[in-house]
Amino acid sequence: MKAPSFSYSSLSQFITCPKQYSAHKVEKYVPHTDTEATIYGRDVHLAAEHYIGSGTPLPEKYNYIKGYLDTLNNIKGDKFCELELGIKLEGGEYSLCDFEAKDRYWRGIADLVIVDEAAGKAYIVDYKTGKSAKYADTKQLALLAAAVFLKYPAVKTIKGMLLFVVSQEVVKAEYTYDRRFEIFDNLKEVLMQREVAYETGIFNTKPNGLCRQWCQAVRCVHNGGYDGDK
Repeated sequence: MKAPSFSYSSLSQFITCPKQYSAHKVEKYVPHTDTEATIYGRDVHLAAEHYIGSGTPLPEKYNYIKGYLDTLNNIKGDKFCELELGIKLEGGEYSLCDFEAKDRYWRGIADLVIVDEAAGKAYIVDYKTGKSAKYADTKQLALLAAAVFLKYPAVKTIKGMLLFVVSQEVVKAEYTYDRRFEIFDNLKEVLMQREVAYETGIFNTKPNGLCRQWCQAVRCVHNGGYDGDK
């Protein structure tokens, strides 16, 4: 089986445990279920999108993020909320494609992109509702930046931000046009591992102390089941 396109969230799940990834994405016996945390995060994203995108007042319970959003609103440039982006890989070359394109290689959604083409710069903001930025991962920002460089060729520098609105922390990163595809080189090894897993049908386990308590891949030998894979 050929590996499908990836998003960074799905790739992160593969990195955590290929067997868990398989349960969700290949065998698909684990249904998607929202948690209190995911529902809260979705509602915060929607509130931010409507506030910046159409000027809709924030619900009172989300007023604590108003200062951040006002600062973002004051940045010069065209603002795009929930911007869908896709990249295809053909003949070793990366190019922009539609979010739903069947031949896409990667796709992702940027919470907020601010583009100032005249100044040759842009901003990418990813809202986070986690309680801490301790384990912040900027790889998603780098992938989004690669797509923004393709979509807006006049942009030569991008400032990325993981905005942890609950813990009031900001994790910053900066990307340049000449190194726009470096993220794919950095992910090359794990992407190859994923391709091999699909080709062979073997999604190895990565057991840890949380398997039985938190993982829904119940057919895994480390979570009470056994289906022939070690």
